[in-house]
Amino acid sequence: MPLLQLLSAAQLVSHLDDPQWVIVDCRFSLEAPERGAQAYQQGHIPGSHYAHLDRDLSSPVIAGKTGRHPLPTQAQLDALFQRLNLETDSHVVLYDDGNGAFASRLWWLLAWQGKTQLYLLNGGLAAWQKAGLALSHALPEQGRGQFIGHAHKDWLVSADTLQQALHSEQRPTLLDARALPRFRGDVEPLDPVAGHIPHAQCLPFTDNLDSDGYWLPAATLRQRLEPLAGDTSACVCYCGSGVTACHNIAAFALAGLALPRLYAGSWSEWICDSQRPVARGD
Repeated sequence: MPLLQLLSAAQLVSHLDDPQWVIVDCRFSLEAPERGAQAYQQGHIPGSHYAHLDRDLSSPVIAGKTGRHPLPTQAQLDALFQRLNLETDSHVVLYDDGNGAFASRLWWLLAWQGKTQLYLLNGGLAAWQKAGLALSHALPEQGRGQFIGHAHKDWLVSADTLQQALHSEQRPTLLDARALPRFRGDVEPLDPVAGHIPHAQCLPFTDNLDSDGYWLPAATLRQRLEPLAGDTSACVCYCGSGVTACHNIAAFALAGLALPRLYAGSWSEWICDSQRPVARGD
């Protein structure tokens, strides 16, 4: 079974009344962290639950030690899965109102925890609204889920392991999901140090989508990713804080390629230690 599939708005409509299907709204704004939750209250795809990037999909930041969105603890994830009414056989559909970055973060967390039957709403909330489909204010029942996650330990790479590997003959392929100006260090709107991890390649996550915000076809994604990845078992994705990197990993899944590992702390954790090297430019 594929680790990830796309679902159209029309396909999702047919599952709205099926209790085996769980829909999760992942809307969020880095600039205004409560905007997504407020938008959810004002209207969401019928039956949708809400997951907040900071409260549900991340653990608290420890200044000077972690990146901006540390992975949630197992206890946090267990509580989230219960609240979402998640069962082992649930089909889970994820969406946001942007480019799919926040939905992809929850997809990766669920897959990392062993959940299958996962979908992204192709085109996100915009696709739903373009189809003229209604939003709802009703809140779903919650708190009955029995799914228990078990993390894949080998899906992650730590900062220390990565730093050591940079000097190894088996240095991994590093793929940075941020836009080229941030990768180069020309601008840095979020973190106190600009640049990238040495030897990384820039792979902007937004290039996984077409101009209308829909995912590129699987064959096109494969053409984009396969030459860069090399041996995907030695490939690591990162970004600013471990969120948009999941979008690139999702692209690998949609392309039918093996998943790269995630450096979850990403750039915002990397620069917490001044002894870690920083590169700028191309």
